[in-house]
Amino acid sequence: MKLSFSWFALLLLTMPVQAQLSIEITGSGATRIPVAIADLSGERTIGQAIGSVVRADLERSGLIRLVDTAGSVVDENAIGWADWKTKGADALMLGSVTPLAEAGRYETRFRLMDVQKQASHGGQVAAHTSHQVRTVAHRMADFIYEKLTGEPGIFSTRIAYVIKSASRHELQIADADGSNAQTALASREPIISPMWSPEGLRIAYVSFESKKPVIWVHDLSSGRRHVAANFKGSNSAPAWSPDGKKLAVVLTKEGNSQLYLVNADGSGVVRLAVSNGIDTEPRFSPEGGFIYFTSDRGGSPQIYRIPVAGGEAQRITFEGSYNVTPRPSPDGKRLAFISQGEGRFRLAVMELESRQIQILTDSAKDESPTFSPNGRMILYATEVGGRGVLAAVSSDGRVKQKLSIPAADVREPSWGPFMK
Repeated sequence: MKLSFSWFALLLLTMPVQAQLSIEITGSGATRIPVAIADLSGERTIGQAIGSVVRADLERSGLIRLVDTAGSVVDENAIGWADWKTKGADALMLGSVTPLAEAGRYETRFRLMDVQKQASHGGQVAAHTSHQVRTVAHRMADFIYEKLTGEPGIFSTRIAYVIKSASRHELQIADADGSNAQTALASREPIISPMWSPEGLRIAYVSFESKKPVIWVHDLSSGRRHVAANFKGSNSAPAWSPDGKKLAVVLTKEGNSQLYLVNADGSGVVRLAVSNGIDTEPRFSPEGGFIYFTSDRGGSPQIYRIPVAGGEAQRITFEGSYNVTPRPSPDGKRLAFISQGEGRFRLAVMELESRQIQILTDSAKDESPTFSPNGRMILYATEVGGRGVLAAVSSDGRVKQKLSIPAADVREPSWGPFMK
């Protein structure tokens, strides 16, 4: 594993640290893989910090159960397989942290061992500074998770969200575990609808700083931004195309809220659909051929799909009188959305082939769902005690988490992509 930081990462390291999201695990998977994470040998402080983050990441996944290592440091040449089998471990991580000749730099090595087969799953090596400990640890956890579950880990991805405290609104960027939160934009006026670009270096959002909703595209590496849509009336709900070249947006420049396409630089606006109702909340399908959206064209808010190249809109949801905010999964097989029933607004997911729907939450004011890039988790906003918090649930409903900041209202989450 070669560790290199992008301009984006360097920028975030220099920005003031803000309040951190804290995560409370409220549910886990039915069957969890038992894994032992041994202490890293060598430089003890760095090794303990890395091990702590790796353990927290894996525990939070809901699919892995940590086996107590009692502070053990394990020699790769004298593992003691029988002892780890007795402790119930299916896998064991071991490794070391070694100071390098250059002051303040370290080399971290680790291997993941199959205890049952007494063999290696492989390992990685990273050269890094003490400031990059969390990044190293998240990538280690990603490696372990993928080897054991067969799907990519999401611990080194990032999330964006908006917090409001007093009269201040902040668009924040944080690690997927809520740590290392940094402010990308602060304003006295509302900031809504942030969405990551496919390459993870830009965010589109709506800001009311000019006393009306305007769509901006913000380059996180440089801090520069530009207006992508500022037409007469409202400009809202930006959604990136899979190639990052266009945005689907909602404009009222010709009357009702309607769907348009615009180039990411703000040029080339084209109307996508025409209806007598309100069309809003667009999202591209993963392959880019369709746009899912919310419309009341049939009399009540429901979810539709329209070809990007043009054509007739197809209704997707039929159960219930209120279904909004469509969010297709990264593999295009499922659709997360908010459904109203029994007086509550709850997160639901639909299997698009069978049209089977599962309600994933028992809360009352869910909104703004966003899939993790591996499709395993869905992050969303909800209310607890009258205050906005974020929550996450696995797509099967078993793993549940709550993310909150004391004395702040947290809303508008967006989960970033895998970073190359």
